[in-house]
Parts: sequence; C-alpha cells; structure tokens
Amino acid sequence: MEISLIGNSQAKLVIAGCLVQRELGFRGKLNHQIFSLNSTICFGQTTRWGKRPPIRLELKAAANSEALASDKVCGSTSASRSGSKPIDGVRLYVGLPLDAVSDCNTINHARAITAGLKALKLLGVDGVELPVWWGIAEKEAMGKYEWSGYLKLAEMVQKAGLKLHISLCFHASKEPKIPLPDWVSRIGESQPSIFFTDRSGEQYRDCLSLSVDDLPVLDGKSPIQAYGNFCESFKSSFSAFLGSTITGISIGLGPDGELRYPSRHQSSKNNQVHGVGEFQCYDENMLTNLKQHAEAIGNPLWGLSGPHDSPTYDELPNYNNFVKENGGSWETTYGDFFLSWYSNNLTSHLDRLLSLTSSTFSDYPVKISGKVPLMHWWYKTRSHPSELTAGFYNTVNRDGYDEVVEIFAKNSCKVILPGMDLSDERQPDRALSSPESLLRQIVTACKKHGVEVSGQNSSISGGPNAFDQIKRNLLDDNEVVDLFTYQRMGAAFFSPDHFPKFTEFVRNLNQLELGLDDLPSEEREDGESIYSGQGKDLLVQTA
Repeated sequence: MEISLIGNSQAKLVIAGCLVQRELGFRGKLNHQIFSLNSTICFGQTTRWGKRPPIRLELKAAANSEALASDKVCGSTSASRSGSKPIDGVRLYVGLPLDAVSDCNTINHARAITAGLKALKLLGVDGVELPVWWGIAEKEAMGKYEWSGYLKLAEMVQKAGLKLHISLCFHASKEPKIPLPDWVSRIGESQPSIFFTDRSGEQYRDCLSLSVDDLPVLDGKSPIQAYGNFCESFKSSFSAFLGSTITGISIGLGPDGELRYPSRHQSSKNNQVHGVGEFQCYDENMLTNLKQHAEAIGNPLWGLSGPHDSPTYDELPNYNNFVKENGGSWETTYGDFFLSWYSNNLTSHLDRLLSLTSSTFSDYPVKISGKVPLMHWWYKTRSHPSELTAGFYNTVNRDGYDEVVEIFAKNSCKVILPGMDLSDERQPDRALSSPESLLRQIVTACKKHGVEVSGQNSSISGGPNAFDQIKRNLLDDNEVVDLFTYQRMGAAFFSPDHFPKFTEFVRNLNQLELGLDDLPSEEREDGESIYSGQGKDLLVQTA
C-alpha cells in the first residue's frame, strides 16, 4: 500500500476513513459514495474482493498546495487539543476493537487501526479506550505476563498524538470470543464453586464469583492477589506511558466489566421484553456467607438458601411473588434482610477493587474508574426487579445507588455510565423501562458526592436519534460528565452508513465550522470524487 497524504486535514480525514473501510474488508459492488452532512464531506468505498489488490491513494492539489497542507480542521479550531476539553468541557474518546490484540499478542487489523487513529485525530477526538484482557496478557500460567501486543498499540496511539484510557478486563467475552486465562479455566473445572451459580445450579463461567475475592482458590492465591499482581505488572511494563499517553484506567468489576451479578446471562425467550433475571447467590461460598450472616442476626433459618419465591430469568414482575409490585416479599422483613446482604456483597467487592487499583497507581497522575450498569428494565415498577437481581437494592422506597457512589467517592474514583444514547420513547411500553430516569438518578448521586462521570453509549445502532440523545445528556449533566467514550471502533463504526453521522456528531459537539476549503464540489461523471474550494482540487485515485 502506498499512501500520499498531501492536503488539508479534512481531505486526510476522508482518506483515512476510506482506508479503514478497505482494511476491514467491506463487501459489495465497487462504488464510490459521497456523504454530505451540513457541509461535512465523508468518502466511503466498498468493494468485493477475494484477495485484496494493492491500493494506491494520492491527494493532488491543483493550486496553492501549501494552503492544502495546513493542519487546520474546517478552517477553524485545531484538531489537536492535547487532552484539553472542548466547548462544554467534555473530552471525546472512541473505544478500540475488543479484539484489537489477538490471543497470540499480535494486533488485529493493524493497518485499519492505524488509519482509524489518524482519522480520529484529524476529526478532533481526544483519545481512545483499549480493553486489556486477563485471558490474553496472563493466558498460560499465573504470573507469566505477555504485554507485547498491548505495548505496540500504546506506541501507535502515542505516535498518533492521542490519549489512551485502559480498561483492565478480568472477565471473558463471548463475541468476540476471549476466554478467561487457561490456568483459571483449568482450576474452575475442579473447583466450580469459584463461579457464580443460579438456583438451578447453572454456572456463569465468564468471570469469578465475588464470594472468592479473598479466598486462596487460585493455586494458593486469592483473586484479589491475582488482580493486584496483574496491575503491578501492567504498571511496570507501561510506566513510560502512564501519566502522559495513558491518563485513565478502569478496573473490571464483574460481567462485561460492570458492577453487577450476572442476573440476566441467559438469552431472553421474549424478543420484546426482558424478564427480571435471577439471583446469583447459590455457589458454595455465597451460601456459606449467607448462612453466617443469618446466624449472626439471630435468624438461622433465613440463611439456608436464597428466597424460595425468587424469580426466574424470563419471568415478568407480577408473575412472581418476591418482586411483584404490591404485596411482594421484597417489602417484608425477610426481603430487606436478603436484599441488604446481596447488595452489600456487591458494594464490598467494589470497595476492594477500587481500593486495590487506586493504591497500585497512586504514583501516577491517572484517573481510576469503574463501570456501573444501567439496568433500566422495569424501572417504573415499585420493586425495580431487574436492579434487585443485579445487586442494586433500589426500589420506590430506597435509593440503592447512593451507597455505591459513596464508595467511588471514598476511593477518589470516577463512575463510568453506559446507555447515554438510550431514550424512554424507544423502549417497549410494557417493559415499564426508563433509562433516562435511571441515568438521572445515578448522576444525581454523583453530583451529591462530587464524583465525576464518564459516559458511554450502549451500541452504535442505538436508533435514529441516538446522537441527539447523547448530546442532550452531555449538556444536561455537564456538571459531572467530563468525558464521553463512543463504543466502538470496527467495521460498523467506519461503515458508509455510520461514520458520516459520527463525524457530524463530533463537529456539532465541538461547535466547529467548515471553512471554504472544505466545501464540496460535484462528483465527476467518470465516478472519481472531486472536492474543490477556492481553486484547490482534491483527487482520490485507486489503482
């Protein structure tokens, strides 16, 4: 591949986006597509290839080439902000692919990521987020770390002039498939009680149960010790980047990295409405803990098992006695005992991990954070059952997030909140869901305790008004939201249907205006795309 980037930053952005699409292998009839969005022009190319032929991209300036070589974006504010906050004080990051580093410690789609980083930099994005997987970096044996692929990616980000947020992932991923470390999975075969378990005995094997945090179940070491050693090795290996390129680190807190029990890990049989989920308190160590707690308060019979009338994964609230709105067991003395114990175990787990991470990286100016999920299904009911089974004792009578945010404040950590693209109007009516209300409740708790918030979207296909909803949330909650990470880079992100919309979103967010050099001209009859302005032409050629 030969790339000659001679031209202004807007033109370079066009080519960078095109290169990413090419490297990610978009399929379809060869065509050139021009997208015009409020005078912002993006170029997309799709092809049908067996083997990818070589590509040569060249920018030619018909006149005044020195002006075209300017690094100004849209004839206005420079795209390079060096981590400074744009208007309204919110920095913008983009998540790198979940499988950016392979299990062999090579970089997947390296050329596409390189081009993507250039495109994001030119667009004015502040940085990127990189998932660092336990199952890749410590794959083969306890204490045997392999950071080469992640180090190379950090160098790529540094070279691109972007900041980097690291997500330390102590869970597995189903899509793309990234398992727990091999040595942890082997231990799990002989000690299944290290995993969360539901009432029927089914185990959730994508992360370890919080009940074993301090137990020596990993060849004589506890998970907290293993996580601590992992963080120490990361700190030593990435010391050259910490505080400069790497400015933030989030610690995995449970399933999908979120602070919660895997209460809905089974696929719903109802395509429209999720069930309320199941309590995950039936592994050997959780039941032992429950028994001891019940005996300590003088009610040993309450510690024999979880609630006898607890819901199943697909059950709806009013079909179950424990979580039904009126007269449910959740409002009884026993219900308060169980839900308090269940949620306290989750918050204790949070405190252990935030304290560990904060102390490990205390020598560097990096901000530590953790993700709190947006369990918005059935939020409009009195019992809030989806939150209860996930571990948040939040009901019409009780604020279950205040105590969670208080722990973030205690450890001087930030809260990561997903779902900022979700709106109430796009939820099924009978699900009684309200992502907007739940988001507002958590943000209010963060304001109360002085905790900063990093926002995220739920997906890049959040609906036609998703970007508007994100902007609305960033403006409304700007007192505590100082960073937003758009999830996530990949084929769909750089697709001709999506990337122009993201480009427009960034331009609007930063209130940038296009200069005359970036105004579009018409497409030539031969199909080659021409961008003209003030006597300067841009020609994109493929060969």
